Order: sequence, then C-alpha cells, then structure tokens
Amino acid sequence: MLFDIIAGLLGSIAQDVSLNTKKIDRHIDELRKYNWFNELYEDEKYHRLFFVNKRVRKFLQSTFLTKRLRNNPNAQNTFKSLLNKQLSN
Repeated sequence: MLFDIIAGLLGSIAQDVSLNTKKIDRHIDELRKYNWFNELYEDEKYHRLFFVNKRVRKFLQSTFLTKRLRNNPNAQNTFKSLLNKQLSN
C-alpha cells in the first residue's frame, strides 16, 4: 500500500511540474464531504497548507491518491503525517 502511494506521488510529479489548481480544488471539494478530512481542512494549524504547500497540493492533485483517501484509514494516516511533516518544515 505504501508503494501505491509513493508510486502515485511520483507519477503525478513526473507527468507535470505545474499544479492544476482546478483539479486540486475539485478533489478538496470531494474530500470535504468526509468528516475526517473536513476536520483537518478547518483546523487552523493545517488550513494554510491546503493552499500554499506544494507537497500537500501535489498530493491532492493526484486522482489516485485522493480516491484512496476517501475510505482507507491507512491512506488517511499517511496524509495526516504529510501535513504534520510539512508543518515542521
């Protein structure tokens, strides 16, 4: 599973170095239907990352990764770890 996530990230990076804002916004809108994501999104300490952090936005740009986030607790934990890591950078 971790391999799938890494492969998804690398795939999205290799395809294009620019970010697709509309796609990211669409994925965020879809994920906001889930309580666990909405809590993160509305949390003041994380909220800014969704808009300015390149790694978080690349993750959210990936259709594969955002689909996995919907109902996969391990993928959700990986995403939370990414957010926490980006906070400390």
